[in-house]
Amino acid sequence: MDNAKIGGYIQMLRRRAGLTQKDLAERLNISFQAVSKWETGESLPDTGLLLELSDILGVSVDKLLTGGAFITNERKLMRLEDVKIGFELIEDIGRCFGEKCTFYTAMIDGINEKMNMDILEYLSVPETRDVMYAEVLIQGIMDGKTVDMEEIESGFVNKHMVEVIRDYFKKADA
Repeated sequence: MDNAKIGGYIQMLRRRAGLTQKDLAERLNISFQAVSKWETGESLPDTGLLLELSDILGVSVDKLLTGGAFITNERKLMRLEDVKIGFELIEDIGRCFGEKCTFYTAMIDGINEKMNMDILEYLSVPETRDVMYAEVLIQGIMDGKTVDMEEIESGFVNKHMVEVIRDYFKKADA
């Protein structure tokens, strides 16, 4: 485990959540110095705190302990949660850099041109957002990855998308 990478990730998530080290420490009933040590890579959170810490920061424990690395390639399991986070990160870039930032506009323009769509419009509508999630999962299935159909069934409001993903999943298994 890379303590510095994990610490940097904790710091980024804490800031994104709008928490100070003291705020996070109070919610976990620990000292702010302990949080500081995590963020500098001097130490790691106690295992007894991992579930609560991951809940507060809004990520899974495995993602926390990999410093934010997507481990789907290692396990070949695509998680709907990771797909949703990926799209949220696209939106976060606009908020972080500014929607007029050349880097952000070039990224959005590139996606729009390649996909022949308006991604920001699609992201603004829950039904089309579900379609984009399904598209990413289907591309992953076609590339040899797997999905947890129970997660898919419980994570999609649009049951038609569940059936489409299930069909691709069955074809890939055959």
